[in-house]
This record gives sequence, C-alpha cells and structure tokens, in this order.
Amino acid sequence: MKLKDFSRLLLFAFAIMCVASSCVKEGPMGLTDGTDGTNGQDGTNGTVSCLACHSGDNMARKAAEFAMSAHSAGAIAVDYAGGRAGCAQCHSHEGFVQFATLKITDQPITNPSAWKCSTCHGIHKTFEGTDYALRISEPVTPVVASNGVMDLKGSSNLCGTCHQSRSAEPSIAKPGTTFAVSSRIGPHHGPQGNVLYGNGFAEIPGSVAYPTKGTADHLTKTGGSCVGCHMATFTAKQGGHSYIPSIAKCNSCHEGADITDYNYGGVQTDVHNKLVQLRDKLVELGVITKTTVDGVDTYTPASKTVPMVQAQACFNYYGIEEDRSLGVHNPKYVNALLINTLEALNK
Repeated sequence: MKLKDFSRLLLFAFAIMCVASSCVKEGPMGLTDGTDGTNGQDGTNGTVSCLACHSGDNMARKAAEFAMSAHSAGAIAVDYAGGRAGCAQCHSHEGFVQFATLKITDQPITNPSAWKCSTCHGIHKTFEGTDYALRISEPVTPVVASNGVMDLKGSSNLCGTCHQSRSAEPSIAKPGTTFAVSSRIGPHHGPQGNVLYGNGFAEIPGSVAYPTKGTADHLTKTGGSCVGCHMATFTAKQGGHSYIPSIAKCNSCHEGADITDYNYGGVQTDVHNKLVQLRDKLVELGVITKTTVDGVDTYTPASKTVPMVQAQACFNYYGIEEDRSLGVHNPKYVNALLINTLEALNK
C-alpha cells in the first residue's frame, strides 16, 4: 500500500472515532465533548437522549393514542377552514406552524392538512431527555385584546393558543344600549381557555360575585390545567395523546370521591339545567329561534337588534355551550355567569 493511501486510511479512521465518541460519551447532556466545560459542551451518551422519546414502542403508542383524538380527524375543521386566511392558524397543521414560527395569521394555505405530531412539537431544542420541543409555552396573547393575557401554566398555553375566544362580548365589541345579533354571536366554538381562566364572557352584574381571573382550581391546583387533566397517564382509553380527560386523574386529585364520570358533585347537571332555562328564556324573548325537523330541535340566533343585556345573554349561552365541559373547567365562573345572566333577563 502506498504511504499516501495509508495516511488517508488513518485519517478516515480517526474521523470515525471522533464522531463515535461525540455520540456515546459520558457526562451531562450535550452533543460534544469537553474538559470541565472549558473547551466544549459536556454531554452524555447521545443514544440516551434520543431513546428518552424514541425507545421501543413509545412513539407508536403516542400515535395510537392520538388516533383516538378529534384533533386527528381533519374533517372537523380542516375541510372548511384549514385554508382560509385568518382561520388556518388553528384549523390546519400548516397554518399553526406558520403562526408559531413566523407569527403570520393572515395568509391562506394552499393545501391544508390535519394536525399531527409536528404541529405541536417542533425541532428539538436542548436534546435532553425532557425535551418535548413544544412550539409554544409562553402565556397566551389573546385574539381579543380586551381579554388580557392568560397564563394557563406552561405547556397548557399551547392549547390556549387556539382554544380561546375570537370575539369580544357585545358590550365591549360595540358599546351601546342595543346590539345587532347575528348567527356569529358567541366566542367562536373554542372558548375553553377563557372558561378555565375566567375571562372574556359578559360578566353581567348580579347576586353572585365573579371569581378572580386565573384562580380556578382546575388551573391552580397541582396537576391541573389542560395538560394535567386531558393528558394524564393514558389508561382506560383516556388521557395521554387522546386528550380525553382522565377519570383516573380526577380520582387522584379528589381523594376518596370514587368518581365514575365527569359530573362530580352534580356540576354538569346543574349547569345543564341552567343552560336550558337560559336558552328557553332567550327563545321566549325572540333572541334565539327554535326549529324542529324530524323531531330534532335546533336553536339558532335570530338576526335582529336587541337590548344589550339580551345580546350578552345570548353570547354567554353559546359560549358556555361551546366550552363543552358543562362547567367542569371552572364551576364558580360558569355558575356566576348563568345565575347573573338569568337574573338580568328575568327583571
């Protein structure tokens, strides 16, 4: 073998050794070697970092859980709004990534698709075992400026980025003694973040005081908030990346309660009954129209100008309905809204 070829072979072998050592070395998490942190970033076995997430069937399990979630079904949102400017931010994978990385909200998406792992999770940031690389974790900047910033606690802020009101309540949207109600009245389908935080609805004065914003037990108690309840350890077809709230988590917080459904303490029953009262009162006042087809009742806002308090009541009705928790997210706030709204309409 010629000396030149032998030298090249040695150089190649040396390079391979350097690359291998940088991936499998011992020490704190990192990518490159160093001595006491003075000439590089200390690190441990590179495979340890990767395997924290990519081990065994870990990723397959998460994908299987996610397949149970409504978020994996594009038809619920992508088909009708995923490509629209102003809607794509939450209604498509591409729109959300565009917003999270570029803060763009007014551009249409040519070929929108449903949400996937990389919608919420971006490129790895620290390469540590705890690196979930969520695209957003800072407090939620509201679409409706008057609602104020909402801190839903860490990773739950990513949920609140989309699950928040898109419309101001009537007296703020257009102050006055009357308001023109339309089919679009309400916070726009996903106000869970606002209900949990306790803001953004029409807080009509009444006999029940509204709780201080950000004080709901399901937000402040250890293990609460969106992720704590909806992404608890996956069990019995709940929790994890299914986002279906975990009954097991309910019982771990409410010790000794033996909870079997979400109607703990009869909260959902009470809220449902009050919502029916509110709906029927709004039908009586002509603010909501009832239509029955094949035995199925449909309730839609009437397109008309009504007294402001009636418009606020209509906003609250559709907002609480669209929260879909029947008060569980924030029982005290929802109870105050319903009682005070009913009182105002019955004066």
